[in-house]
Amino acid sequence: MKFGVSTFVTDQGIGPAPLGRAVEERGFDSLMIAEHTHIPVERRSPYPGGGDLPEKYYRTLDPFVALSAAAAVTERVLLGTGIALVAQRDPIITAKEVASLDLISGGRAIFGVGVGWNREEMENHGADPTTRGRMVNERLRAIRQLWTSEQAEFHGEFVDFDPVWSWPKPVQRPHPPIYVGGAEGAFKRVAELGDAWLANRTTPEELAPKIEELRSIAGRDVPVTVYSSSDDPEVVEGFARLGVERLLLFLPTLPEKETLETLDSLAAVADRFS
Repeated sequence: MKFGVSTFVTDQGIGPAPLGRAVEERGFDSLMIAEHTHIPVERRSPYPGGGDLPEKYYRTLDPFVALSAAAAVTERVLLGTGIALVAQRDPIITAKEVASLDLISGGRAIFGVGVGWNREEMENHGADPTTRGRMVNERLRAIRQLWTSEQAEFHGEFVDFDPVWSWPKPVQRPHPPIYVGGAEGAFKRVAELGDAWLANRTTPEELAPKIEELRSIAGRDVPVTVYSSSDDPEVVEGFARLGVERLLLFLPTLPEKETLETLDSLAAVADRFS
């Protein structure tokens, strides 16, 4: 099982360049960061984690700017979104951002995607929450066309453009891996459009039957990455027994000194199972 780090990069914590360097120096294989463009002050959508929404949700840096800064000071670590909110993103611009990150990192980009939970945030981007699933599917198909076709063209319900030239193309072929986040409702999206399932906030006991359900729907052995995992050794061992491909240990958003100390602790746990 591989080990990475998942976190929120904000203006109040460690910067993305020293974070990327520290993650790589400690032997982690990946760094995946969250995205929220903003958080509406008046919000009806409940926070999935329960209670008050943490401040880090509305202080996140743009993920592709942050990951590009990390790419500039690293050579090996994979760099991904966990997750990019595709319902709130123009697909042509997003395709270029991911491909640009893949190019400047030498083929190390992971495109982690999801539909999101904050309906008011989506609405501020002009997205209809009731159709966000269909829209995300369509935008992902359009993004893949932009990555893989010399003259990309797409005509759908939500995305519509005649043949275009769009560069750069990704370094990875046919394109950077798409890690699809979400619960059981996302399994058909994983099967059709994903290269892996990005499971979030789960335990080995909760995950085991879901893996079986996903593989039944997909008709194949879908790789699983667990996002925002506990570093409790018993939990880590449970995920290892399930054959999870990658565990992204949760890193709190802290100033640089505290972040480096926490990374040391997380690395010690990962070393026990590597």
